[in-house]
Amino acid sequence: MTNDFYIFETKFGLLKIESDGEYITTIEFNNPTSNNQYRLNDTIKSAFVELNEFFDGKRKYFSFPIKLNGTEFQKSVWNELMKIPYGETRTYKDIAISIGNPKACRAVGLANNKNPFPIVVPCHRVIGSKGALTGYAYGLNMKEILLKLEKGMK
Repeated sequence: MTNDFYIFETKFGLLKIESDGEYITTIEFNNPTSNNQYRLNDTIKSAFVELNEFFDGKRKYFSFPIKLNGTEFQKSVWNELMKIPYGETRTYKDIAISIGNPKACRAVGLANNKNPFPIVVPCHRVIGSKGALTGYAYGLNMKEILLKLEKGMK
């Protein structure tokens, strides 16, 4: 069975939301790709409403269901990212320590890069150990925009 998906225009660019009907399975930001026909379902609609509220500064948390698909290590990183409070940041080292693998800073970065749920699994809240904005799959400019958005809404 193929998943439903829809590509929405937002004030921060194109946003593709994909769903198996029950869960959101992926979100792609900016340059979403697809060879399939658009199919919109209620799960996608509710996810889009919440994401748009976030972009408008009216939402800090998400309630739509997501399905994390990845390695056990990736899922441990992504679950830890969801614990970072809104408007705050952590370093790659902080995340590595919190998942019990203090030497896995680079692996944490790789897991962030494979995150299928930008914004919802807030990999944009992870920064370099000296406070620098480092690596973001959607570009450092977008990472900065998202962090500023959250700082302004705190």
